[in-house]
Amino acid sequence: MLNKKTLVLAVIVAAAVFGVYWLTRGKAEKAPEQSQQSQSALNNSITITEEQARQVHVEPVHMREFIAQRSAVGYVDFNQDTTVQVLSPYAGRIRQVPVRAGETVKKGQALYTVDSPDLVQAASSLIAAAGVRSLATRNLERARKMVEIQAASQKDLDQAMSDQQSAEGAYQAARDAVRIFGKSDAEMDKIISGRKVSGEMTVFSPINGKVVARNAAPGMLVQPGSTPAPVAVADTTAKWVIANVTEYDAPKLKLGLPAKISITAMPGKTYKAEIVNIGAAVDPATRRVPVRTEVQDPEGELQQQMLATFVFDVSPPVMSTAISPNGVVREGDGTMSAFVTTDGRQFTRKPLKVGMEQNGFVQILEGLSDGEKVAGDGAIFLSNAISLKAR
Repeated sequence: MLNKKTLVLAVIVAAAVFGVYWLTRGKAEKAPEQSQQSQSALNNSITITEEQARQVHVEPVHMREFIAQRSAVGYVDFNQDTTVQVLSPYAGRIRQVPVRAGETVKKGQALYTVDSPDLVQAASSLIAAAGVRSLATRNLERARKMVEIQAASQKDLDQAMSDQQSAEGAYQAARDAVRIFGKSDAEMDKIISGRKVSGEMTVFSPINGKVVARNAAPGMLVQPGSTPAPVAVADTTAKWVIANVTEYDAPKLKLGLPAKISITAMPGKTYKAEIVNIGAAVDPATRRVPVRTEVQDPEGELQQQMLATFVFDVSPPVMSTAISPNGVVREGDGTMSAFVTTDGRQFTRKPLKVGMEQNGFVQILEGLSDGEKVAGDGAIFLSNAISLKAR
């Protein structure tokens, strides 16, 4: 009986010793881990003096709106849909050019005049056809009177009617030939009555706009369809602003997408527009795609070939926490961090995952919460101070 009690007691003592051993071993294993965590927290925290705190600006973390954007550069051009190359519809020699480059013109205003031998020929034919028609008409009236008094046969009257009809047809054809040159009925009647032929033709502006090119000069020969056009007129109240977008960003753009345009020559001024055309091919030399926007310019401030900067919004806005760029520190290993505080004296470094930078703020994807306080100006000082403390 004694041996049995002794055996039970021995088992109890052994179990107690074994439990104490494993408990002590577990604490010993956890101690280095806790020590490492404490040391890491100590290495990422710093307390500064009151004087140093005056040099560190503390700012709150706020929720702000961010929009995914793509940027590009480009240039201003005339709206080619409202730019007219005013060509001469007839061959000849330019006599006068009463307009100058840059001059504003109205629809119907004379741009230049051309001496056209074809007009001289057509006008001469009209005068001759009018004379033949007049003679044939008088002969017809005379033949009718002669038949009435039986002084001529019906055959003579029929011949006079045929001659008058032929003369009438030739006369109308001659008028149509002159009309092609832009002459009105009154002007043709004046040519016939005055028996005076002038080959000077006036070319008029087809639209209201500005003379953007003047290649015409007195004495220069022109042909229908020849280039460059003697005069080009453009409606300058609207301009094209063309962006050269990289082939990687082009698939993200769509027709109707809004754009903000800044003109290099006009700092501080922004134009709002939208995409109206996306090029169908990539330029093999630049690997870029032309993207066209249209900007209203009633004052004519934008000049052709001015440099422009584009910002396209390619996604709906999202809300994210944000801080100023000065509050984001790039560490030596390439990671981003910020310094969080509650009292403005003790700061703790926290790793960040940042997004885009817009309107003077950096998007924080991970690492900070709305309402926290972080160091703005002076964050670099805190990072350097921690680095020195760790040495």
